Amino acid sequence: MILQNFLNSYKNKKIAFIGVGVSHTQAILKFAQLGAKVQALDKKPITPDLAQEFTKLGVELKTGTDYLKDLDADIYFRTPGLPFKSEIIQRIRAANKIVTSEMELFFKLCPCRIIGITGSDGKTTTTTIIYKILKQTGKTVHLGGNIGKPLLPYVDDMNKEDIVVVELSSFQLESMRESPDVAVITNLTPNHLNVHKTMQNYIEAKENIIMHQDAFSKVVLNQKDEYTHYFSQMARGRVTTFGFNQAMVHVKEGVLYNSKNQAIVPVNEIKIRGSHNIENYLAAIAATENIVAPEDAAAVAKEFNGVEHRIEFCEEINGVKFFNDSIATTPHRTITGLSVFKEPIVLIAGGSDKGLPFDELGDEIAKRIKCAVLMGATANSIKHAITKSKNFNKNKTKIELVTTMKDAVEIATKNAKEGDVVLLSPACASFDMFNNFEERGKAFKFEVQNIKNGRR
Repeated sequence: MILQNFLNSYKNKKIAFIGVGVSHTQAILKFAQLGAKVQALDKKPITPDLAQEFTKLGVELKTGTDYLKDLDADIYFRTPGLPFKSEIIQRIRAANKIVTSEMELFFKLCPCRIIGITGSDGKTTTTTIIYKILKQTGKTVHLGGNIGKPLLPYVDDMNKEDIVVVELSSFQLESMRESPDVAVITNLTPNHLNVHKTMQNYIEAKENIIMHQDAFSKVVLNQKDEYTHYFSQMARGRVTTFGFNQAMVHVKEGVLYNSKNQAIVPVNEIKIRGSHNIENYLAAIAATENIVAPEDAAAVAKEFNGVEHRIEFCEEINGVKFFNDSIATTPHRTITGLSVFKEPIVLIAGGSDKGLPFDELGDEIAKRIKCAVLMGATANSIKHAITKSKNFNKNKTKIELVTTMKDAVEIATKNAKEGDVVLLSPACASFDMFNNFEERGKAFKFEVQNIKNGRR
């Protein structure tokens, strides 16, 4: 009755959802089923089946280029892809209408404890590890935000003893006025500056994950991150740090320890590769250490294979290993991915521009990569960063420019030999060629399978 009671308090008010994506679709259907007056707004057309379902429930549908014209609702749910500071949202607010989001309302109505995770890198893996550790104990755990299912339509299925684990992006956080009981910030590096415009704006969006906590809350921070001191000074509740050196949750002599100095798991028994994944486990241990036993965290570390599109092993063909790291949408994330491998690397990179510099990535590619296969809108920018690097040697690092994923995988395969790694790690967003990083990763895996099956 939680959601029904909320809707009853706004009876006869028209509720508009801007954007008919995954989370909004289910919320639209749920609100309409509960008798709310619902409007669905989207620039793109929706499928005939969904349109028919909306019609049966009395949902008013507006699509096309004029979908935001003649707005007449009382409450608006914005999609995270529509910035809170955008002109249209500010116009709606100036008309004294309510603007919220699926995640904001969920936080307001949620009856149970919430663990929220944000950061520039590692948040999806950390979120998934936390979820799996809690599930290992037999608890009822709900996974949502940027991953898992949308949570608002299921708020009535949750009990006080349950736990919600939610990944939060800067776009979701920028208008939040509620914070989770446990907040994890994996790290902060420049990201989404094409939307946020400045690093300060990006930081201010992220800080909402702790801004509205109380004294009984907890913050988990990366010891080595340059913004940790800033966030720890802001925190109202307990602060737990994680990291390799002098952190509360730490690594000592090849073993992960919690803040009570209890040994959790040896580094060499963690199934997924990379020092960044050790940090992800440290963050997860810090977030859950007062809820679970050490052996629960250890069991997950020994069994968890990793999340799709995050240095995901795809195939080995003629001694060449293919890895999909399509989630790497920033130069920093790609540099981190490169550090995982000791083998020679053929790198596939490039995509749409997020307004981030490629200088450091160019240096790293010139120093470590045998062949860079570049595609998308940023291909020439990355090429320029490589060739101007003091590390660049044209006889050591080959550069190839391509226009499709098919060509990228074919050229990469031709330049790789037994013992090498072919790594898709774009350092850029996907929107110039794909709808999202998942679609890009699947396209890479499809082309790798074609190579394996001799269809190329």
